[in-house]
Amino acid sequence: MLDETAPFSRRDILKFAAASLTLLVSPVGAASAQGSVLGVRVWPARDYTRVTLEYDRSLKFTQLLVKDPMRLVVDLEGVEFNSVLQSLPGKISETDPYIKLIRAGRNKPGVVRLVIELKGQVNPQVFTLAPVGEYGHRLVLDIYPAQPIDPLMALLERSPEAPLKADEQLGSAERKPVEAKTERDGGEIARLVTVVLDPGHGGEDPGAVGRGGNYEKNVVLSVARRLKAKMDAEPNMRSTLTRDGDYFIPLHQRVNKARRVRADLFVSIHADAFLKPTARGSSVFVLSEHGASSSAARWLAKKENDADLIGGVNLDVKDPYLARTLLDLSQTATLNDSLKLGKSVLGELGRINDLHKGEVEQAGFAVLKAPDVPSILVETAFISNPEEEARLTDEDYQDKLAEAILRGIKRYFSKSPPAGKSKLARAD
Repeated sequence: MLDETAPFSRRDILKFAAASLTLLVSPVGAASAQGSVLGVRVWPARDYTRVTLEYDRSLKFTQLLVKDPMRLVVDLEGVEFNSVLQSLPGKISETDPYIKLIRAGRNKPGVVRLVIELKGQVNPQVFTLAPVGEYGHRLVLDIYPAQPIDPLMALLERSPEAPLKADEQLGSAERKPVEAKTERDGGEIARLVTVVLDPGHGGEDPGAVGRGGNYEKNVVLSVARRLKAKMDAEPNMRSTLTRDGDYFIPLHQRVNKARRVRADLFVSIHADAFLKPTARGSSVFVLSEHGASSSAARWLAKKENDADLIGGVNLDVKDPYLARTLLDLSQTATLNDSLKLGKSVLGELGRINDLHKGEVEQAGFAVLKAPDVPSILVETAFISNPEEEARLTDEDYQDKLAEAILRGIKRYFSKSPPAGKSKLARAD
């Protein structure tokens, strides 16, 4: 039996006793009627650490955050303690930024207790997800730091004045904020510009899966890292990633990160998929205010917007900015700039790959809804096409993709130079 009540304060014990009493009087039923945990997954990241338990039926849970030392206690009702739960402690890495260790065991008849020892002050979110796609019922434990990671500070840490971290993959070259001419058009970028790169999917959400078993989330992260390295080596450009590892970021948070750093551009990177393996070619999409430009674009937008359902979003946490974004979409100047950017990038992609369509397409992609940041979604190729899947997983081809996107961005800036005033972070 796992007993974690001894170190609790009297107030904590009384508070949790009431919750535990609810569990004890609930009709758990015979052992054979109890649910089984089918899988446990841990996604550690600087932004937050996610622990996911997948099980075969709905369950009830109670939670309590306890101090001295800090730990999160979660009781699961009607779940049998099995070998899957026994494996959970071994999935916690010493390098996890927020979790020190996890213990799991039978606490009372029909109740499994999880005790998560924490490395500091945290803001946990615990919620359930209904079955979707290939997933069954899920219990999600998101361990956020008490003070959220500021994307602006993360960007400044990678500024020319700050040393690069030893573990930063495909590290940035040192650069100085001087005027720089683009390679093809001779235009100048008069100030330091900031580009937010958004590798799609991640963590619980693999994105599309190729016939060779390659995950979209891994391919696009690799391309984005290569693009970031090239971009940061440019004299007057800097970039940041919405995610720099295998973890999930909700769509609205990707948008918020771009606005928080007052990005000049937002580029979301994906690898397309379709029902027929013969579909091929690169595409570029921008937001549409008045319906999709084609039925295929509408279908793709719905598929990408469903990432929140698969990746897992806590619907109890309301985002006040999202409603404001939907009201601000009448700002046509941003959309016009997005179209110009999309056309430049599409033209460069056409130099290294077939184009699925010869023009920029439009649809209601949630991740493109920043009202004041020109935004595009790049479908690098069809991972559902075996030939293109092989190219997408080739390092040399990933490098060519990154080069093409960078050339397109530089062409855009040569024709639409950024305003001379450097931007500051938003407070909202």
